[in-house]
Amino acid sequence: MNKVIIILAVVVAALQVKAQAVMNLTDRQQALVVIAANEAKGDIKALKQAVNNGFENGLTINEIKEALSQLYAYTGFPRSLNALGALQQVIQQRTDAGMKTDEGRDADPLPDDYDALKQGTKVQTQLVGGQPFNYTFAPQTDYYLKAHLFGDIFARNNLSFAAREIVTVSAIAALSGCEPQLKAHVSGARNMGVTDAQLHDIPAVLRKRVGEAEAMRCQKAVAEVFGEPAQAVETVDFNVWPKGTENPYGKYFIGKSHLAPMGEVTNVTFEPRCRNNWHIHHKSVQVLICVAGRGWYQEWGKPAVPMTPGTVIAIPAEVKHWHGAAKDAWFQHLTYMTKVEAGASNEWLEPVADEWYDNVK
Repeated sequence: MNKVIIILAVVVAALQVKAQAVMNLTDRQQALVVIAANEAKGDIKALKQAVNNGFENGLTINEIKEALSQLYAYTGFPRSLNALGALQQVIQQRTDAGMKTDEGRDADPLPDDYDALKQGTKVQTQLVGGQPFNYTFAPQTDYYLKAHLFGDIFARNNLSFAAREIVTVSAIAALSGCEPQLKAHVSGARNMGVTDAQLHDIPAVLRKRVGEAEAMRCQKAVAEVFGEPAQAVETVDFNVWPKGTENPYGKYFIGKSHLAPMGEVTNVTFEPRCRNNWHIHHKSVQVLICVAGRGWYQEWGKPAVPMTPGTVIAIPAEVKHWHGAAKDAWFQHLTYMTKVEAGASNEWLEPVADEWYDNVK
């Protein structure tokens, strides 16, 4: 028995080494991906975890500070300032715990005769790919882009151009409705030193450590730039139906889900491909009302039923079933229990395996 365990451990270790070997982004670059995406999402809890992970993987205070400062140009001052505040808190917590945090070097000072507009125009031209970009519709915005973003910010040499584009692509991937800008920066990143293999790695990092929607949005942009098949992802507007907080029953789900209590009902948000395990409601009826996105409901032994906004399903007591998002869409449904009898309970069963889920039609 011990021999078998040792062999399995060796195999797992070998697979982990192989998995790490095929990742073209370094640990530091992967950390920047996660930090940037969570800054853009405004997820401070996840951002703090990402910052800590970044420090453990060799990022310095000044590198993270630089990335979060740059992002104000893409995600706005409120998110950037909140993120910088979170960075300060993490630094203080690490200091109090006696943990090492490398400050790193700051950017070199610019010469007195530095021309931000001239240099920014040169950098922007490199990003676009050899042709100057002139936004004649809004000349002042054109000036801000050239002189400030690509002149002042990109001139700070404690982050490379490649690192800055990894940060930018990762952040925009976390912003719904910005797909044209995401695609433009995926293309531009290739001109700033990010390799094709590294660009293909960003969606994988987002999927593993940030979320499915961010990963699919980035994957689609990368695929379009490289002329590869792409699968679009349908998002939902959280200003209409709130996303809520991470589902405390997550161990009974494959993928990420979120709960938002709304009085007598609860709004449940499923990320693409997320679904709950097979389960049974004993002595009670569950009602599902789809309010956004697309998903599925299936009873044991019956075909799956598509759920789109307006679909209402009353799940009888004692019926084994599951429900969750479509492969390429977020999904939100309201839920409440009715006809609840004494001794009502919920019995969680086996997961809905990929082999089953991928065959749902």
